[in-house]
Amino acid sequence: MFTYPSRDEAKMTSLNTNRGIVQPGRDAPSSSRGPLPHDENIDLGRMIGLLLDNKWKIFFLTLLFGLCGAVYSLLATPLYQGDALIQVENAGARTGADRIAAMLLQEEPRTSAQREILSSRMIMGRAAMRQKLDIAVWPVTLPVIGDAVIRYQIPRPAFAQGRPEIWGGESVHIDSLAVESELLNLPLTLEVTEDGGYRLLGLEEEVLLTGRPGERATASHPWIEIRVSELLAPPGARFTVVKRSEQSAIRYLRNRFNVLQRGEGDSGMLQLVLTGTDRAEVESSLNAIAEVYLSQNIARQAAEAENSLEFLEQQLPSVQEHLVQAENRLNAYRMEHESVDLTQETQNVLSSVLDIESRLNDLELQEKELARRFTPNHPVYAALLAQKAQLQRERANLEERTSSLPETQQQVLRMTRDVEVTQQIYVQLLNRMQELNIAKAATVGNVRIIDFAVVAPGQIKPRIALIVIVAMMVGLLLTVCFILLRNILNKGVESAEQLEDLGLPVYATVPRSNDQMKLVKRIKHRKDKASKHAIGSFLARRYPTDMAIEAIRGLRTSLHFAMMDAPNNAIMITGPSPGIGKSFLTANLAYVCAQGGQRVLIIDADMRKGNLHHIFADEAPGGLSEAISGQISLEDAIHVSDVPNLEYMTRGVVPPNPTELLMGQSFANLIERACADYDLVIVDTPPILAVTDASLIGKLMGTTLLVARFGVNPLREIKIATRRLENTGIPVKGCILNAIEKTAAISYGYGYYSYSYK
Repeated sequence: MFTYPSRDEAKMTSLNTNRGIVQPGRDAPSSSRGPLPHDENIDLGRMIGLLLDNKWKIFFLTLLFGLCGAVYSLLATPLYQGDALIQVENAGARTGADRIAAMLLQEEPRTSAQREILSSRMIMGRAAMRQKLDIAVWPVTLPVIGDAVIRYQIPRPAFAQGRPEIWGGESVHIDSLAVESELLNLPLTLEVTEDGGYRLLGLEEEVLLTGRPGERATASHPWIEIRVSELLAPPGARFTVVKRSEQSAIRYLRNRFNVLQRGEGDSGMLQLVLTGTDRAEVESSLNAIAEVYLSQNIARQAAEAENSLEFLEQQLPSVQEHLVQAENRLNAYRMEHESVDLTQETQNVLSSVLDIESRLNDLELQEKELARRFTPNHPVYAALLAQKAQLQRERANLEERTSSLPETQQQVLRMTRDVEVTQQIYVQLLNRMQELNIAKAATVGNVRIIDFAVVAPGQIKPRIALIVIVAMMVGLLLTVCFILLRNILNKGVESAEQLEDLGLPVYATVPRSNDQMKLVKRIKHRKDKASKHAIGSFLARRYPTDMAIEAIRGLRTSLHFAMMDAPNNAIMITGPSPGIGKSFLTANLAYVCAQGGQRVLIIDADMRKGNLHHIFADEAPGGLSEAISGQISLEDAIHVSDVPNLEYMTRGVVPPNPTELLMGQSFANLIERACADYDLVIVDTPPILAVTDASLIGKLMGTTLLVARFGVNPLREIKIATRRLENTGIPVKGCILNAIEKTAAISYGYGYYSYSYK
């Protein structure tokens, strides 16, 4: 028999209604509701509430990402940068042609061309060979942390003795390495041997040669020559050795090198920048590049003088021979004509001719130098040709004047002119050669090193502060996106209104109890068996003022109205899925009903995974499955608890055919006798969407209640579970929304109140 609620219970019912418990057929006034959590539109307040609910998760995950970024920064190999500064000056005019070209073209330093020269294979190759970058040595390291172990000089521990990995303070220095072409760019392994020497291994671990530090070791097949100057490592330690080809060494250096222009316009100031993981190597390599560039610039400037010298040395013998021949012809003619002397007029003509011839010879020398660099259409070349043509016309006019002179005077004039002109050319060649020798010896080039290489004190990569900040930002963004995405994908019911929209009256909304979570944890781990046997694990008994128990007391009152027209006093509590709190609600509802003076029987009808016996600190055997199968009587299957008016029936031994047992008449007879002997029979069943047991049990129940867990069971799942029960002729009387959490996302626009004893 079910009794009406007392006056105190009626007051508590009103209180629970304010807390969110909705009586059947009653809805809160629509004007008091804010935006519902299940609105399809984006709710900014709800999103902010979600983030507030997960603020600690966001904080710790963001901090975790920051720590990961810091660890990465500490483990990553640092990258250093060095720079040097050079100046490319205007090249001074050294020859007549250069002076004319500089005057007409006003050439400035071609900085872009110098940048290309600095990055050329000529400069890079010489610097790489000077720094021995064609020999690469890498230690065999531990995964992930190997470079950090070497960088922080962590000594080799005892357990790592004999291992190939290199630890702090261990190194090798190779002075020279030469291999045949087939082994270029291939990794070889240098392993330290027991006697303090080493052996060189091939790709297939074959021994190519053995040697000792300070000695040159060679092998014939394949040809290898190596000299290790220093070896500081224990036996078994390994290094990877690669002989790079010239092109590979150039690429290795060029990929780390850059040239930047300093100043405005074509200032001629160039900054050389080089990066690398070894500070000493960066500084020495950058200085090598600057010095090689300076040397080639000086050699280039001296090469012009050397080429001119070579040309003049080729011309000098022929000019000297021509001078001797001219003098011999003049002397022979004078002797033949008995020393013919030149008149004053002839001497004046001779002086003019010599002056013109001297100027023409000078222009011809300049023309030969210009012809090696320019075409006749070049403005400088064209100006020189025009000047030369003018002098040739003047010479032709003088030759016309000499045609009126006597024959002997004309011959003497021509021969004397040849001697004087050839002699001037010869003297000019000697003077020019002397000038070029002096210029060659004094060549300094038009490039100078302003600042030699200096490596910055700090590393440029990884930038620890930036990486930590970026990692924390990424962690924050990913965590926020994960929380929002999980909320979008998680369609679990979050309010009683959502269930009522499906046509299901909500008899109670039960808050999530932290005390119940502690009890469940103690049961699972069995840490307090003595206490559990003494008072059981009823939340209603240990924490009678818990808000969840207050809601269950309201459910007890609401059941009076639900069972008014029920055919019997049996209640089935089921749900769409496992793990939603059916057993918790069943046990504590039975407890509060028993406290109200009713004789209550709990039946654990989940013969597969039922666990109600844990709440009573009992064992599963000797329960429902044995009673239905006739192994024991109903009286033997019912256990008396230490709670007055409360008895229970465990699930019994797990049978092979629980569905067939429930379909039999024995189960129907058991329910009928239980309903006659007790005021209230509460049956805990398996999930309706998992097995069909609940459909079989529900046909014998007077009232069926469906449990939905807050944030777990989607509305579609609840709808399918309700339809499945109704299709088998079992009307769902109402629903219980269990484990409601008071979150900022739900509280936004949705009232949630509490009231507790003091």
